[in-house]
Amino acid sequence: MTFGSICIHLFHLEHKGEIMILNPKYSSLITALVLILFGTISAQSQINEKELINYAYESTYKPEESGKVIITNANILTGNGDSILDASILMHKNKIVAVGKDLDQSDAMVIDAEGKWVTPGIIDIHSHMGVYPAPSLRSNSDGNEATSPTTPHVWAEHSVWTQDPQYTLALKGGITSFHVLVGSANLIGGRGVTLKNIRSRTVQGMKFPNAPYTLKMACGENPKRVYGGRKSEPSTRMGNVAGYRNAWIEAQAYQRRLTEYAEKSDEAKEMSYSPSRDLGLETLVGVLEGDILVQMHCYRGEEMAVMLDVAKEFDYKITTFHHAIEAYKVADILAQNSVCAAMWADWWGFKNEAFDMVWENTAIVDQAEEKTGCAIVHSDSAVDIQRLNQQAAKALAAGQKSGLDIDKGRAIQWITLNPAIALGIDDQVGSIEPGKMADIVIWSHDPFSVYSKAEKVFIDGHLKFDIDDPASFKRTDFDIGIIDPEGDRL
Repeated sequence: MTFGSICIHLFHLEHKGEIMILNPKYSSLITALVLILFGTISAQSQINEKELINYAYESTYKPEESGKVIITNANILTGNGDSILDASILMHKNKIVAVGKDLDQSDAMVIDAEGKWVTPGIIDIHSHMGVYPAPSLRSNSDGNEATSPTTPHVWAEHSVWTQDPQYTLALKGGITSFHVLVGSANLIGGRGVTLKNIRSRTVQGMKFPNAPYTLKMACGENPKRVYGGRKSEPSTRMGNVAGYRNAWIEAQAYQRRLTEYAEKSDEAKEMSYSPSRDLGLETLVGVLEGDILVQMHCYRGEEMAVMLDVAKEFDYKITTFHHAIEAYKVADILAQNSVCAAMWADWWGFKNEAFDMVWENTAIVDQAEEKTGCAIVHSDSAVDIQRLNQQAAKALAAGQKSGLDIDKGRAIQWITLNPAIALGIDDQVGSIEPGKMADIVIWSHDPFSVYSKAEKVFIDGHLKFDIDDPASFKRTDFDIGIIDPEGDRL
């Protein structure tokens, strides 16, 4: 007997003119059945919720299978700390197949590097391309939802303009992947997204496959200036911290409700409702459960320590402090807690909390606790992203000048492997080794030279930029233009 026939039997509807009357002796049973039906639907919804979210917004980036390409006579900085001189890299089917000397060249397109330097594709962990695209107009400014101190419900990917001309300029600088963050107006700003530097009509077509989501948070001057200027909380650093703690208290309560519901028996679930969805709390619970990585804008040393205390109170992990101008003051604490610092090579002095910098900041973080520190050089700039190799070179020169023993093989990690680690994608990219994505850059000179340019850039084994072939990379309608600006626009 079907559920429908049971209902018809139990309802035993009687015609009273135009009115249908429910047999009252079955009303309680009918109520129970309705609860069971909707409880079952609710339980199924709860079970599949995360899968449905991932399915709706998952990466659709699937590169065409690349041919067999071998780069020969190259000086390779592997990203794992090693340098291999006069060696080869074999790429096939979007992956790095082999690295070393005397590799089989049969059936492969051979690119003679002629003693030039080769590195993994460059990864910028802090970019606003797409959410603050070019041209810089108010109508295009979509990076800060500066309407509340905590906005974990917003996602940067929902603001990304896929035709931003800045992507191509970054590609010319060797950038093969980049991490797009919301701005730093809020204590909790929203989710970030990691993208491959390829052209696509949709942001999902750019999204790095299986990269974890991130959460942008900000401490210090920015949130207290934005909201204090409106005569609202937070207006002080202690107000900042109270704001984080209140948000995490609410997130823990929501997590408990989800857990309590999940632990109920099937019968109990059928007689109750699952907790209502809350977009912001879903994101925060994702952090508490280790699925979403915290990327935190923070300048001052003692504030980084306070943020680690807050993370300890609520049992979540901060993956990276961004900008981190005073990271050198707490470099040992960061290393002990396995927290990365993403820094500029030499930006400073543009506001009070950016004054107490040292040129050796990146190098000191790198060398902390017997060289266990995780140092990253980032751009936070659509201009500097085009020459991130030079930014790393400045940081390396400052460290070497101060007497720290850092070579190029280690320093290249600041813009390759270390940002991959901080973004949770180091199993796929960030170093030149078999099995990883074939994201490779051939440089005209030593990549730490101001004279060096990216000559060839491969993404998943495909040549996406060739300095000798202007047609080697895709342009968008916006780059090319679809009308004569002086002509008839109708």
